[in-house]
Amino acid sequence: MHATTFAERLRKASESKIPIDPLRNEIGITDIPKAYEIQKINTEFRLNNGARITGKKIGLTSTAVQTQLGVDQPDFGILFHDMEILTGQSVSMSELMQPKVEAEIAFVLGKDLTGTNLTTVDIINAVEYALPAIEIVGSRIKDWNIKITDTVADNASASHYVLGHSPTRLIEMDLVGCEMEMFKNNEAASSGSGAACLGSPINATIWLANKMVEMGHPLKAGEVIFTGALGPMVSVNAGDLITAHFEGLGSVSVNFSE
Repeated sequence: MHATTFAERLRKASESKIPIDPLRNEIGITDIPKAYEIQKINTEFRLNNGARITGKKIGLTSTAVQTQLGVDQPDFGILFHDMEILTGQSVSMSELMQPKVEAEIAFVLGKDLTGTNLTTVDIINAVEYALPAIEIVGSRIKDWNIKITDTVADNASASHYVLGHSPTRLIEMDLVGCEMEMFKNNEAASSGSGAACLGSPINATIWLANKMVEMGHPLKAGEVIFTGALGPMVSVNAGDLITAHFEGLGSVSVNFSE
């Protein structure tokens, strides 16, 4: 079956808010290039309908999650302008599908990353500043029953994102040791540090930057990069308030309404 068929199936699920059966039942779990082809078709569909790309998200940065999905590398998804929820504001559950939240460090790039074999120094030199962030993930696949090809095709299970308003230069913080605490309704729900993200959010970004060059779409100045979760994902329901605090980086919050 052609990739466009699967792309259309995901779009319909997104529009109807009715999850679908895993795509891997038909495309298997090893054809990651086909899964990215499906993702790309829906990216182009969105661009043709007026959406604007604001950045990228890196997924599967936890070795535990990689093991669970049977992979040895992260994946990526595309962030669009209409995925942003302003910090301190609300998002309606009616816009979401099986939502969960992750607290992450986001980078905003000040330079293009077009070279090959990019290194730690290339990434550090390209990052303009970091921001505290919450990623709202969602799955168009029924019951989050996913393997790698399901999530890649489904834009790395991207849904929405929230950015804090405390831009911090990398020299002013400890990216690896940065402690994160996330609260649900003022009760501790998830915690971790920068080291949980492939050893450092920089490491995750090296992977992404090189992958995007390889795919012919290098990261550009002005893009926001969600570098990966610093602690376990947390499920959310209507009425929940999520707040994440990052040592040396500030806070970010979002409400979930009916």
